[in-house]
Order: sequence, then C-alpha cells, then structure tokens
Amino acid sequence: MIVVRILLNGVIMAAEILAVVAIAWFGYHHPFLFAAATAGLTFVLGLRLESKRLAFELPFYFEGLRRPRLPLVILVGTVEALLKGVLAGLAALFTFAGTDSARLYWVAIVFGITTYAGASALRALSVSFRAQPWRWGYFRLAPPLGLAFSGGIAALAALSVIESTSVGEIGWKLVWELPQRPSVSQVSELFFQLKQAFDDFIVTLLTTVMSEQWARVVAIAVSVNVLTGFVASVYASVIAAAVRTAEEGLP
Repeated sequence: MIVVRILLNGVIMAAEILAVVAIAWFGYHHPFLFAAATAGLTFVLGLRLESKRLAFELPFYFEGLRRPRLPLVILVGTVEALLKGVLAGLAALFTFAGTDSARLYWVAIVFGITTYAGASALRALSVSFRAQPWRWGYFRLAPPLGLAFSGGIAALAALSVIESTSVGEIGWKLVWELPQRPSVSQVSELFFQLKQAFDDFIVTLLTTVMSEQWARVVAIAVSVNVLTGFVASVYASVIAAAVRTAEEGLP
C-alpha cells in the first residue's frame, strides 16, 4: 500500500508539472485565447470567492451591516469579480502578446516557474496549516508571485537574455516603423519595451540616492510586470486545489 501511494504521489506531481507547462505553452502559442480564458476563469472564481469574502468583510467596515443582505453581497461581489477578470485578462494579454518570439519564449519560462512556485507554496500552506488554496491564491498570492515574475524578467534583462531598448529606439519605432493601425501584438511589444525602458529609468534615477543593487530591487517592485502575478496566482490556485483534492483522495 505504501508503494502504491508513493507511485500515485509521483503521478500527481508529474501531472502538476505538466499542467504548469501546458498553461505556459497555451499563453505562448495562443495569447489572445489565453487572455480570454484567464479573464473568464478569474471572473468565475471571483463570483464565488468575492461573495464569501464580502459576507465577512462588510460588517467589519460598516457597523450597521451586521447581517449584509444577500442581493448587496452578490451585486458588489459580481462587480469586483468582473473588474478583476478584466484586469487579469489584460495582464495576461500584455504578458504573452508580442512580436519577439525569443523574448516571449523566456517570458513563458519565467511565468511557468512562477506559477509552479505559487502552486507549491499553496500546497505547503494547505498541508501544514489547512489553508484554502482557492482563497489564498485568489486574494493573497498575487503580490509575491508578481515580485517573483518581475524579478525573473529583470534578471534576464540584466543577463542580456532579453534585450533592453533605449528610449531613442522606441521613439524611432513609434514614429517610423509602427503602422498607422498597429495590431495588438505590435502594441504589446512596444508596451513591453516601454516597461523595460521605464524600469531602467527608475534604476538610473534611484542610483542618485542609493546603491545600484537597492535601486534594482525597488525597480522590480514598482515594475508593471508585477501585475502578471495576479495571472499566475489564479492558475496556481486552480492547480494547487486540484493537487490537494487528488492527494486527499489517495488510499
């Protein structure tokens, strides 16, 4: 029986890794479908989780709502779920849409590693403290995963694996190379280059008051790349919940 359980645990771990790879592959090859799926998944999860959260949170902020009415909870929860769904969809689109396939390949790798780290952290919290993967993934995991993703992209840029573009080059592309009606992929590629240029500018600006190492840390924290953490946290919560369900069902 112990041998069987070990083998089944191995199968679950392999399935977890394959799920992460499949999600990163999906985003890399089909960015628009991935963005739509992310928005829809985030909205569906939010419809359930936001309502549960608000049922406890509203009385905390408003003393007169000791027992908030169900229509109010559903209305506010639906609006918040919708806004988060739109945000997650846009973040997913600008993460994977672009014209530089080499850059997007490395972005997919960093995203996959970040998602796997998030799923592993949620599993550890669930095993050790009986934390709910859905709730922790949806409400609490986005900031640390966003920092991890942003740090990974910054590291690749520092190693010249991902090329940084100067403001002058971006201006040239914007004026002379970008078509009058650019595609979403072209706009996303330009947006990524602007993000990298802004991060470099932050580092240059902060080095006047602190060391370069700390300036890079601050740039990682304020980078727009942090928003991708919300996308990674949604998928990490789904994977972790599935893994824990499978593990608890083992003989």
